[in-house]
Amino acid sequence: MRETRETSGPEFIEAIARGLDVIRAFGTLGQSLSLSELSAATGLARPTVRRILLTLDELGYVRAADGTFSLTPRVLDLGMAYVSASSIWEIARPHLEELSRSVGQSCSLAELDGSDVVYVARVAVPKLVALSVTIGTRFPAAATSLGKVLLAALPADELERVLAVPSRASVTPSWNPDAQEIEAALREVRAAGWALTDQQLAPAIRSIAAPVRDGSGRVVAAVNVNAHAMETSVETLVGDYLPKLLTTASALSADWARWQSRPLAEVS
Repeated sequence: MRETRETSGPEFIEAIARGLDVIRAFGTLGQSLSLSELSAATGLARPTVRRILLTLDELGYVRAADGTFSLTPRVLDLGMAYVSASSIWEIARPHLEELSRSVGQSCSLAELDGSDVVYVARVAVPKLVALSVTIGTRFPAAATSLGKVLLAALPADELERVLAVPSRASVTPSWNPDAQEIEAALREVRAAGWALTDQQLAPAIRSIAAPVRDGSGRVVAAVNVNAHAMETSVETLVGDYLPKLLTTASALSADWARWQSRPLAEVS
């Protein structure tokens, strides 16, 4: 059973890492878990997990009932702290809402985290979908249009390092390419300036994505339109949705650059 891990230096705080391991276990195993289940999932000893759970319970992040533990809505504060600090939702919301109204589909904004994409903003349209997506959802980047856009923007050495990171997504994609297939796909994205996936993440899911850039031109996120393959053809995605998507990505990039260049309030 793992009680210590390799760290990057003496300032690494193991207790915080263990607490985050316990919180993440709920996202992969279920809503209500026993002490034994959490111990097995995290590789931590039961007494260690018990102390972490009691601490999280006292802080209001965990609720205990009938011998099991579950997360409380207060955990959302952790994610919203990131969203609030970067103003991602505030910047993206009007653009995603307008794009979603225009194409009648769900639209999302995502960033890269290791070899996964993580959704940081989303406007959803009620439709029959194969996968549930909310803010915080992660998917293997190479199998998504959002991820292809983000991976294509990386320098070669960083791309190799990122792809070597094991995915933390709970979904096994339909498309599992080797390194040569990924590179060929990313060359197409770099040449086109946008990315398309046709049921590579999961059956019936088609998606098209474009990059969002900061004031220096660096790709910082990707925005997409997601559709069901039974009702939306690839031709519709490229012919009808792509021009609107590219317009949205450009406008969102401009707003992002303006937000970056805003004068910071002086701290007295």
